[in-house]
Amino acid sequence: MNGESTIIISGYTGKEAVALHRSLSKHYAIYVIDDAHEVLHLLDTEEIDLLLCKHTVNQFDALELLHNARMSHPEVVRLLAGDLSKEEMIKATEEAAIYQFVSADWSAIQIELLVNRALENRELSYRHRHLSRDLKMAEDVLKKQQDEEIEDNTQSKFEKLIYCSSNMASLCNQAKKASTTNLPILIQGETGTGKELMARGIHYNSSRSEQPLLVHNCGGMSDELLHSELFGHKRGAFTGAVSDRMGLFPAADGGTVFLDEIADVSPTFQVSLLRFLQEGEVKPLGSDQIIKCDVRVIAACNKPLDVLISNGEFRQDLYYRLNGFQLNIPPLRKRIEDVEVLTEFLVKKFSTETNRAILGVSPGVMEQFLLYSWPGNVRELENEIKRMIALTDNGTFVTEASLSPHIAALKPQAKSKNMDMSLDGITLKEKVEQMETKIIIETLERLRWNRSKAAKELGLSRVGLSNKIKRYRLDSQFAVA
Repeated sequence: MNGESTIIISGYTGKEAVALHRSLSKHYAIYVIDDAHEVLHLLDTEEIDLLLCKHTVNQFDALELLHNARMSHPEVVRLLAGDLSKEEMIKATEEAAIYQFVSADWSAIQIELLVNRALENRELSYRHRHLSRDLKMAEDVLKKQQDEEIEDNTQSKFEKLIYCSSNMASLCNQAKKASTTNLPILIQGETGTGKELMARGIHYNSSRSEQPLLVHNCGGMSDELLHSELFGHKRGAFTGAVSDRMGLFPAADGGTVFLDEIADVSPTFQVSLLRFLQEGEVKPLGSDQIIKCDVRVIAACNKPLDVLISNGEFRQDLYYRLNGFQLNIPPLRKRIEDVEVLTEFLVKKFSTETNRAILGVSPGVMEQFLLYSWPGNVRELENEIKRMIALTDNGTFVTEASLSPHIAALKPQAKSKNMDMSLDGITLKEKVEQMETKIIIETLERLRWNRSKAAKELGLSRVGLSNKIKRYRLDSQFAVA
């Protein structure tokens, strides 16, 4: 039925039924049925949005029909017409949860207006339920995170982002500072690095945390559909727009909207988005009304926007508007020390979710994980661990036997670190620096580049060790790629 709302009219006869059908069929799919059993059967077999019944004493018992419809299909909007006593109206309200009564003297046009309003309210109620559910889920996530204790003090968290590397720690500290502002934020990073998790962390640490966070992926959507989703539309604005719809920006007023894959929007829609960022105003499709919205926009992309700008594919002025803060999430291969803490966290998480008693991962598994470059980033690591846990017997360790073949086949590369450690013919300062470099390298390699453990063993602070790694350029020369 081409996306139209579907209505059953029952209990009407003659000219009344014809007039109603003529008026309502302009916008809706209509069934005119006199038999109550047939109505209930149609409710079971078709997706019905509204049921309009006329009660006639000793001819058509609409009260019983609407009561049965409420019990079997509570989501259907119920309207009741006819000559009813006060007691019958009270009974209908209590037993059939009537949305509204239709006066006997109402014309077909008046009934059409009531039907329009009823279906519009149904759409708003639907969106409200989903927004409330998202908010409840967000509250549950926050409470769970607050109640969790971090057993390994080398592991840090920014909401659901798990890390121990210095570059991620620096990035999350920057994100926490950005969260205290109302500036738009641009998050860049490869697919699977956790851009949406970063956006959620920023929202829940901001002054907008009590308001909704709405998420939308802009990839592969037409301008019309994207405009409808974000700005809303009026009934009749395009084919299939059978009722008004509130866009994400008005729905998130006071909160945050996260737009993923922002680089995929067309140049035409980029203009509309730029106007919203400049003026804070939206105009639904098919409407002349301007709506003011107080929304913080967090945008994300997995493509370098500076390259798209130079190619003329992305507006430079929109980039500057989105780029109040820019956060670049490094790929997992650039923070390989996070693999161990992520693995420990994910094994515990997925074991709990599946009611399994997995004891951990074997050293051999971790060695192979550290050899792999993880092109799919954290998302690929998650999927690998999920699969391995499914293959692991309860009460045992995850072993190399359950590794994916392409990871299990990796072999350690021959060391190319042929640094000359001879101490002949150099100054005392240079001798000390070379010896210090050698000791730091050996310790880091033995501890699989866990900087916190290495710092503790060397008697250094973590910051002190990081400074020495930077000073001797060990990140670029010796860290696992």
